[in-house]
Amino acid sequence: MFDLHIHSLLSDGALLPSEIARRYEEKGYKIIAITDHCDYSNIKNNTRAIVEFCKHWPKNSPIRILPGVELTHIPLEHFYPLTKLARRQGIKIIIGHGETPVEPVIAGTNRAALLSDIDILAHPGNITRDDAILAREKGVFLEITARRGHAQGNKHVAEIAREAKANLIINNDCHTPENIIGIAELKQAALDAGLSESEIENLYNIEKKFLEKL
Repeated sequence: MFDLHIHSLLSDGALLPSEIARRYEEKGYKIIAITDHCDYSNIKNNTRAIVEFCKHWPKNSPIRILPGVELTHIPLEHFYPLTKLARRQGIKIIIGHGETPVEPVIAGTNRAALLSDIDILAHPGNITRDDAILAREKGVFLEITARRGHAQGNKHVAEIAREAKANLIINNDCHTPENIIGIAELKQAALDAGLSESEIENLYNIEKKFLEKL
């Protein structure tokens, strides 16, 4: 099982990356990504720190850690240059902080993020069909989230992704020890969004193939 949306104390999380890794390992996860919130104020320091951490993570560990970022509440024109900067720094997973229904995200953020070099559009709220089609064409995963509040958009995201044949991904958006849930609970978020067992199995297989390339 995988979780590619996690925050450490490098942004607004409560734990060190090593603490996150140990707790996720105990829950049975095989691959996670540390994806702290970034904008121009902190992206160089955060990417340097998390890439360094992942470089030194033991190769024989039961859990694999990927370096990531979540570009959050940024001006639309910042998406493209910041994704390029993150890639140059060695970041493997780039998340765009989508138009969640519970935060004042700039209108047009979903499309601006999709037009840049992101891997995941997080909690994209009332995403349009056109943007879901763009996600499919760009190979970007649309997120089903276990995080309360953001999860209000899950059913719409699942329905529009099914209609547009876009790929989905199930993530936790963890910030604290209490947020770290088991694999069954993470899967439940997808079931609650209206996905079937076979659809969930299929999206895991697609995600696995994506991760094998990293």
